[in-house]
Amino acid sequence: MARINLLPWREEERAEKAKQFGMSALLTAIVGAVAVYAGVHYASGKIDHQQARNAYLQSEIDNLKKDLREIEELESTKADLLARMDIIQELQARRPQVVHTFQELAERVPDGVFMMSMKQNKDVLAFEGKADSNARVSTLMRNLGASDWFKQPGLELINSRNSKAGISSFKLRLSQSVAKPDEEQ
Repeated sequence: MARINLLPWREEERAEKAKQFGMSALLTAIVGAVAVYAGVHYASGKIDHQQARNAYLQSEIDNLKKDLREIEELESTKADLLARMDIIQELQARRPQVVHTFQELAERVPDGVFMMSMKQNKDVLAFEGKADSNARVSTLMRNLGASDWFKQPGLELINSRNSKAGISSFKLRLSQSVAKPDEEQ
């Protein structure tokens, strides 16, 4: 049989396959590196884009918070002004009340009744006075109860024991009606 030496051919084929394998591995490594770089660059771009959107949203949130604080300050100022306006309107409504109170008292106090003192605590009036008789005190209470400016007259004390010449001293308490602006006109 003839002897053919195939070793160099096999060696060349192995070297060629190793060279092709090295080139394939190198090409795969390069393609993989490029793919990884492209993926990292794409992800980095997305992250930067999202961070820019987050920064924009945060700046808008800060602007809205500032606007909200301004609105709250304006609402607080508005509430203060409305409270002041209510107080002014209440004072305006009560301004003629003193005049009406004294006018009603002058008209409603019967003869023989003398008012010695008057105290006011908010809408409650307390009177101390003297009367010729208990009937005159009753007439005073009826007259005050019939008034549009007074309500709920109540007698706290009547003392006729230690009086001279039949004069009784009394204490009377009643509430004032607050007139509404359209009622006064």
